Amino acid sequence: MASQEIETLAAALARLPGLGPRSARRAVLWLVKRRESALPALLEALATVGEALVECDICGNVDTTDPCGICADPRRDTKSLCVVEDVADLWALDRAKLFTGTYHVLGGKLSALDGVRPEDLNIAQLLARVEEGGVDEVVLAMNATLEGQTTAHYLAERLEDYPVRITQLAHGLPVGGELDYLDEGTLAQALRARRPVG
Repeated sequence: MASQEIETLAAALARLPGLGPRSARRAVLWLVKRRESALPALLEALATVGEALVECDICGNVDTTDPCGICADPRRDTKSLCVVEDVADLWALDRAKLFTGTYHVLGGKLSALDGVRPEDLNIAQLLARVEEGGVDEVVLAMNATLEGQTTAHYLAERLEDYPVRITQLAHGLPVGGELDYLDEGTLAQALRARRPVG
């Protein structure tokens, strides 16, 4: 039986996404076994990030500098703006290195059930960025959920008055996916978004 302090650490780690109680206990055991080398490095990294973490005033990304590394990068195409629900979505898209523009984090999605209204999201900041000029395209990169698509539709309506091209991520068949394993919603979206061959 582990001490209360070790159990508290395991419980704290178990609250992290992707870690359940068993994985958290394995992580704690690994740290305990390597407490001379791994534990001080982890504690120092956590303390450093905890002190330096800020939200970017331009896009809403989380970084250790403001503006964030993406907004401060002169190689970014500022004419292309990709709108995402959350920072995790921004990081996932940027990790793929396929989008060279800038981002805007909404901070969530519209949801009547959860009481999330337009004024609860960073929509006013998005409209202000577009109104400033210099943006030719707004890519709506919402998740393929009912709330995500509702949010995308709402944003498209709000952006209609601006001289920007509004695009949305394609939804449908995943690469390598087999039809008999896909849900009806994915199949329906793939059929609606079908395009000519050749």
